[in-house]
Amino acid sequence: MTSETLRPPPPAPGRAAAAPAPSPRRRRRHPWRRALSRDWQLYSLAVLPLLFFLVFRYLPMIGNVIAFRRFSPGGSVFGEYWVGLRYFRLFLADPTFWQVFTNTLVLGTLTLLFCFPLPIVLALLLNEVRTRRLKRFVQSVSYLPHFLSIVIVAAMVMQLLSMDGSVNQLVRGLGGDGVPFLQQPGWFRAIYVSSEVWQTVGWGTILYLAALTTIDENLYEAARIDGANRWRQTWHVTLPGIRPTMVTLLILNIGTFMAVGFEKILLLYNPLTYPTADVISTYLFRLGFESSNFSYAAAIGLFEAVIGLILVLGANTISRRTVGTSLW
Repeated sequence: MTSETLRPPPPAPGRAAAAPAPSPRRRRRHPWRRALSRDWQLYSLAVLPLLFFLVFRYLPMIGNVIAFRRFSPGGSVFGEYWVGLRYFRLFLADPTFWQVFTNTLVLGTLTLLFCFPLPIVLALLLNEVRTRRLKRFVQSVSYLPHFLSIVIVAAMVMQLLSMDGSVNQLVRGLGGDGVPFLQQPGWFRAIYVSSEVWQTVGWGTILYLAALTTIDENLYEAARIDGANRWRQTWHVTLPGIRPTMVTLLILNIGTFMAVGFEKILLLYNPLTYPTADVISTYLFRLGFESSNFSYAAAIGLFEAVIGLILVLGANTISRRTVGTSLW
C-alpha cells in the first residue's frame, strides 16, 4: 500500500474546507476585558462612588480593632495592648446600656411601623386622583420636607413645641395650661416619630408612584371584567405589582433599624428626656467624645453593627423564601 492511498481525499469541488474549531480557551479568554473596552464610559461613572465607599465605609472598618485593644488618645491608632472581650463584658453588664438598647428598639419599631406603610398608603391615594394639578400639588407639598436640613427641622419642632410656641399658645387659647413637651420624657417618642413621618413620607411616596407606573393596564381591565371593585383591584393587582419595591425598601429599613436618627435625636433631646430619648448612637457619642472612652464606644458600635447585619440577612432570607423577592 503506497502513501498516496493513505492520504485523505481532497474536498469536493465548490465546497470549502471546514475551518478548525476554535479552542475553548480562546473562546472564553478574558470576556471582562472586552466588556471594559466596549463600555468604559459607563464603568467610569462608578469610579467615584466606589472610591467614596472605599474611603468612608470600608477603610474605617479597620478601626474596629480598638474594640479589642486598649486605646488612649495620642497613642497608637490601633490601640496600646490587647484586652480581648473586656469591653464587651463591661457593656453587657451595664444597666444603662440595656436601657439605651431598649429605647433604640422602641424608637426603631415605631419608626418602622409608621414610616414604612404610610408612603404606600399615600401613593395609592394619589394614584386615584384624576386631577393632575391637585396630584402635583399634593406631591410637591409632601416631599418638600425631605430637602430640609435636619437642623432646620429640629429648630422648627423646638419653636413649635416650646413653652411660648404655637402649640402651647393654642392650648392656652383653648383654656388649658402650657405643656413642656421637650422636657417631658413621655412626649419625646411621639415628637420624634411624627417629625420623621412628616419629613420622609412624601419622598418614599415618589418611589411607589414610580413603581405603580410599571403595572400593566390590561390587568386592571381584566379585573374589571371579572367584576372586581377598586378595593379588590388594589389588593389583587396594585399591591402585587409594587411588591418587589415594597420588599426592597422594607429590607433597607430593617437594615437601619438599630441606627435610629442620630442627628435629630441629638438636636432634640436633653438630660431630662434621656430615659426615653437616649439611643445607642447618642450614647456612643457621649462615651467617645465627651468621656474619651473610645474602646468602650467601639465595642458597643461593633455590637450594634453585627445586630444590623443579622437583621438584614434574616429579612432578606425570609423574604426570598416566603415572597420570592429579595435583594440578592
